[in-house]
Amino acid sequence: MNSNPDNENSTPRLAEKVVVITGGSRGIGFAAAKGLGALGATVVLVGQNPENLKSAVTALVDLGADADSICVDVSNAENVAKKISEHSLAPHADILINSAGVMSEKMAKTLRTSSQEWHPQMAGRKSGRIINVSACLGRFSGPGLAGGLAPYRISKTAVNALTKNLAAELGNGSRGVLVDAMCPNHTRTDMGGPEAPRSPEEAADTILWLATREHNSETETGLLWEDRTIVPW
Repeated sequence: MNSNPDNENSTPRLAEKVVVITGGSRGIGFAAAKGLGALGATVVLVGQNPENLKSAVTALVDLGADADSICVDVSNAENVAKKISEHSLAPHADILINSAGVMSEKMAKTLRTSSQEWHPQMAGRKSGRIINVSACLGRFSGPGLAGGLAPYRISKTAVNALTKNLAAELGNGSRGVLVDAMCPNHTRTDMGGPEAPRSPEEAADTILWLATREHNSETETGLLWEDRTIVPW
């Protein structure tokens, strides 16, 4: 595993932690995988394109990270449950990042699966992080819900609602599990296009911060974050 970039002589910050990232073979998900892998985490990428997954895992290993993959369409809850149960590491995830996204209602299915498959064992261990990649277009304020891109906007609003509701069910951090959503902003991905102002690495910064920030009695969770700052729903 890679050493901590802040101190080469220290134990990696996420050593022995397992991170599962849906949509992790490219874009923001892959940028998050690179960052968390560099911090010592074992990264399990979830995606539906076997060639993309193979290339992504190879790239992560070449960078010194521990990486594996699960090839499955995250819109099929039954298949996801089967694949997760068969994997040696995924059922024991310490951090779940829901980065899979499309311009359709499928995101809701992704999140139902994530909630059912991962949050019970995290709650049982009283330790875990769930980070949902949302969008400011799904807010009830600011640029959100202003018309157009209806499936995308509405599905992201559902992501935000699920985040807040699941965080409440888990005691808003009091049971050891932090649940948050984040806005990556317009990013140079297959969806965002080549002219978008942000790189995937810039977009993933808040994901890495949420995955590694200190958890104590003062930690705020169940919120929507943009550039490490809380933004209104």
